[in-house]
Amino acid sequence: MKHTLWLAAIIVSLSLSGCGAIHTSVAKRNLDVQTQMSSTIFLDPVEPEQRTIFVDIRNTSDKPEFDIRPMVIQSLQQRGYQVIDSPSQATYWLQANVLQVGRTNARAANSAMNAGYGAAGGAVLGHTVHRATGGSSGSAATGAAIAGAVAGTVFDALIEDVYYSVITDIQIMERFDGVVRERSEHVLVQGDSGSTTSSYQRQSDQRRYQSRVISYANQSNLKWEDAAADLQMGLVRALAGLF
Repeated sequence: MKHTLWLAAIIVSLSLSGCGAIHTSVAKRNLDVQTQMSSTIFLDPVEPEQRTIFVDIRNTSDKPEFDIRPMVIQSLQQRGYQVIDSPSQATYWLQANVLQVGRTNARAANSAMNAGYGAAGGAVLGHTVHRATGGSSGSAATGAAIAGAVAGTVFDALIEDVYYSVITDIQIMERFDGVVRERSEHVLVQGDSGSTTSSYQRQSDQRRYQSRVISYANQSNLKWEDAAADLQMGLVRALAGLF
């Protein structure tokens, strides 16, 4: 009888955790890459001879090899823009800083994309196994539940729901026939004793726009090497598509 309880509990445990792993592997079998901008930016159209742009793209993440600048420049040139090195002569500035590149989790990705995703935890599994064995309080049922849960955990670990994300801050400057008056204040902390406030004012002929681009890739057992190229292309399309 004890052997029967052991066998039944282990089979149920493997079936339940296996269902979750199989569901993940099937539902997430295809690579899903999404790119979203926090706010839309509209730029005024200009004559072809004025389509000049200064590009400054930096990467302060821990993956310096994630370099999108050459692809952004190529995409802008294909759109009819001339990329120049003189910021004072350019009609537009495109500035971007890649803040984060790497593996994330479902909660962080969901928060960034305002979507929902979740998975059942081990507590649910244990409760279900206990019911499947008839609610027995004996040591055989308890031991079987533990053994089944361990086996199920090992099986479940073979299938991972993996996310990789890229977070990029962007700023666009647009030169126009007009005057922009800017005022800025900065509070500099001086240890624990106080702070210093500095401010400045200036006039400019450029309008400034800021936004954030969030990209993520998701697939079961996803490797970074398989996600990097698609994340790069999504970010390039988002940046160049503003012009």
